Amino acid sequence: MAECKCDCGCQGVKLIYACSGAANTGYLADAAARKLMEENIGKMTCLAAMGAELSGFIESAKCAEKNIVIDGCPVSCGKKIFEKLGLPFEHFITTDFGVEKGKTEITPEVIGRVAKKVSERV
Repeated sequence: MAECKCDCGCQGVKLIYACSGAANTGYLADAAARKLMEENIGKMTCLAAMGAELSGFIESAKCAEKNIVIDGCPVSCGKKIFEKLGLPFEHFITTDFGVEKGKTEITPEVIGRVAKKVSERV
């Protein structure tokens, strides 16, 4: 793990980052991340800030127990951000859970199912 050099309070915390893309799958990634946060699986934080390389967010990611990245589709923008920054992360794609981009209706049941599958793996 990268060395933590901050007093951000993220030591021992699982940080959750979600795609919030325009497709149904981006919406699902965001909704599942929020559900995981509500269930105290981790603390949701800003993927866009990571892409913008904002130092405070990067330092928090370095200090986290685990970084959980949920992408909406196989384009995997979140994964690419973390790889570019050289930070450790666990990666999930909503389409790996039987969701079709542009087709699957995102219901509370679908959100719950995806959030449960992610939580079982972290």
